[in-house]
Amino acid sequence: MKKWWNKKKDKMRKRRKDNDNYTFVDFILDVLFWIPELIILPFRLVFWLIRGVGRFIFDIF
Repeated sequence: MKKWWNKKKDKMRKRRKDNDNYTFVDFILDVLFWIPELIILPFRLVFWLIRGVGRFIFDIF
């Protein structure tokens, strides 16, 4: 029985190790990580534009 069990465990480990499928859980985690970035990005762009224009104007004077 022990040989059979070890053989079965080895097969399962190999199957899990070689499994590179993109699952639904992976998709949900990606979305959860990207939502804050997508919300903050427009504010960050506006901040960079105002800062860049401000530096340009102050460099002229």
